[in-house]
Amino acid sequence: MKEFFKVTELNQVLSYADIFQPVEVEKVSVFDTFGRILAENVMAGENIPNFNRSTMDGFAIRASSSFGASEANPAYLEIKGAIGMGEVPEFSIGHGEAARIATGGMLPSGADAVVMVEHADFLDKVTIEAYKSVAPGQNVIIEGEDIQESQEILFSGQKIRPQEIGLLAAVGRQSVKVFKKPLVAIISTGDEVVAIHESPEPGQIRDINTYTLYGQVLKAGGIPKPYGIVHDNYQSLYEICQKALHETDMVLISGGSSVGARDFTIEVLSNMPETEILVHGITISPGKPTILANSAGKPFWGLPGHVVSAMVVFEAVTRFFLEKIAGLSLKYHQRFYYKARMTRNIGSAQGRVEYIRVRLKEENGGLWAEPILGKSGLIRTMIEADGLVAVDMNTEGLEKGEEVRVIPL
Repeated sequence: MKEFFKVTELNQVLSYADIFQPVEVEKVSVFDTFGRILAENVMAGENIPNFNRSTMDGFAIRASSSFGASEANPAYLEIKGAIGMGEVPEFSIGHGEAARIATGGMLPSGADAVVMVEHADFLDKVTIEAYKSVAPGQNVIIEGEDIQESQEILFSGQKIRPQEIGLLAAVGRQSVKVFKKPLVAIISTGDEVVAIHESPEPGQIRDINTYTLYGQVLKAGGIPKPYGIVHDNYQSLYEICQKALHETDMVLISGGSSVGARDFTIEVLSNMPETEILVHGITISPGKPTILANSAGKPFWGLPGHVVSAMVVFEAVTRFFLEKIAGLSLKYHQRFYYKARMTRNIGSAQGRVEYIRVRLKEENGGLWAEPILGKSGLIRTMIEADGLVAVDMNTEGLEKGEEVRVIPL
């Protein structure tokens, strides 16, 4: 067992994610792929588009027929025909010829550009004048310009957004292999914790962490499975942990990670089979008394009982592990940040990464981060916060006006 407060640096903790393997794979309809992680590379079986097509309403021509055209000296072009949507032209375009075409229409043979309808006028039924020249390839998409046949277009470990769904549809994929969503157990502990439908007696509090962690797991792409409240009893906690471990892909226990007389999490984990405690204490604040164990190849977390601490640990550390077992490739793990400047000086103790809650506001044409101070048991501070700012463990704080990266909440 690791001694408590033999703390592990944050980067070392994150490196333990490599120990854990992704969950199993399933095949789903393309309609059900949003937010899922691909479990296969996808290759195009054809050129996209598979014909030369117009991107404008206008006239398909040989670009050379318009060279030098202007309002004072228009190019005169003979109308060869019109191309309806979805039609394959049965004629070709030569020099000095044009065909009426709509956006998305197929260019006839010989045409390599489109004159926009706004830049041409009919002189009679068979002749137009074009008063703006176009270059070859202008206002058209060439066959295979978007996607080429046999090109790998999507990759295993990539998260699917609406644009990837569209790409799957473009290449005719009706279904695709994805990683299953990890099932995440959530257990709250403590004799003082009561269910939300109960009225707390003096010395009791309602269970908040089950619900905040539930939302965070959903947001990170997992499926939360609450196991209720377990009171401070070793045997009860051991049994529920065994059950949760058997039924899910990751376990989160909130409370019981410290060194109090009734904090049984570390004792339970020490006695569970196939379990190695990797971390008992992380160099972050809030959230220092955090436990990470490898139990039968699954990440098992002992999170702090204070709601802010538990939420910060999840955002700073646990989420990375959840995305890892969900199959997300490391190159897609980049987090989105806002860049802002601090509204005031704020101190920080060296030797730990401190996460400051901030609200964002726009002033003087820039984005500013205003610290929200408060203890780790105050859910209100998270409600007021737009994000978190990490203060490096080797600095003594941040100065007013200093540029920081804000992790959105």
